[in-house]
Amino acid sequence: MIRAATLSLRARALAHLARREHSRFELARKLAPHASDEQEVADVLDALEQAGHLSSQRFVESLVRRRSAKYGVRRVEQELAEHKIAPELKLPMLDSLKAGEEERAWLAWERRFGTPPADLTERARQQRFLVARGFTGETVSAVFKRLRASRD
Repeated sequence: MIRAATLSLRARALAHLARREHSRFELARKLAPHASDEQEVADVLDALEQAGHLSSQRFVESLVRRRSAKYGVRRVEQELAEHKIAPELKLPMLDSLKAGEEERAWLAWERRFGTPPADLTERARQQRFLVARGFTGETVSAVFKRLRASRD
């Protein structure tokens, strides 16, 4: 027989999952304050995975889709690591994300700045912006090479 507390825990988990995909780690963290012990949370999460409500693969796809327009591969990779996603799930998605990295960096730069830097201080500021967004140094260099080529 299912205890009332477990049912409540399941309802909480489903409410979180109804809003957006969550990683197992993230959902366990959110449910822990409402559970009597860790095993209760693990049992609920196992049941949700078996029912197909909780999926690490869907979470990875969702996070990559949400973050890819704004952030670089390093930032997305860091976020996946925070959620304790297995490498075999995240590596294929990160590889596909790397393919369009330069174009996404260019679009992020264009949305934020749109005009070439007037001096070295401004250029450094624009570069720091892209690096803070998780774009690699190589990608940032490619953006500024493209910018120089478009001015010539």
